[in-house]
Amino acid sequence: MKHIAKRNTIQSVLKPMLISAVLATSTVGMTGCGYNGLQAQDEQVTAAWSEVVNQYQRRDDLVPNLVKVVKQYADQEQEVFTQVAEARSRAGSMQVTPEVLNDPAAMERYQEAQAQMGSALSRLMAVSERYPELKSDALFQDLQAQLEGTENRITVARNRYIQEVQSYNTTVRQFPTNITAKVFGMDTKPNFTVANEAEISTAPDVDFGE
Repeated sequence: MKHIAKRNTIQSVLKPMLISAVLATSTVGMTGCGYNGLQAQDEQVTAAWSEVVNQYQRRDDLVPNLVKVVKQYADQEQEVFTQVAEARSRAGSMQVTPEVLNDPAAMERYQEAQAQMGSALSRLMAVSERYPELKSDALFQDLQAQLEGTENRITVARNRYIQEVQSYNTTVRQFPTNITAKVFGMDTKPNFTVANEAEISTAPDVDFGE
């Protein structure tokens, strides 16, 4: 009986030690195969995407006030107002969950909707060229400055996203982390297209200074 008790005592001591050793080995293995690095980069991509979405939302929030002040001086520009409303509706209806990052088709639709919103806003701001009183309106000037600042923030956020995705995709393709990526179902992520990158370098012109 004493031998049995002694054996049980030894097992009770060794079992936690064995579990700890296994966990430690697993952790080292995960680190060595690049899993932890892939997860960290995936989180960085998601964070960068969230900032892109935040800045697009910031722009979207400016639209109603812009339209309102422009209408006070150019109510006859109904075609432009309609284009802005339709573009805002399309952009607002897009799903912006992190799952979009793994769906090239959804990503392309989102980018296209935002590009249409940018084009519609450019046409709205261009209306001021035909209405000097609108250009001199203090509220319009303030909103114009906010929009310009937001477009700059969008550019910065998109550039950061592009860099994070490029880094992640490179890691996913490189050996030996590409093996780990395949095992855990981690594929490359869609990025902004060439057309979108061109759009980044030519953000809508909203500077209508004298």
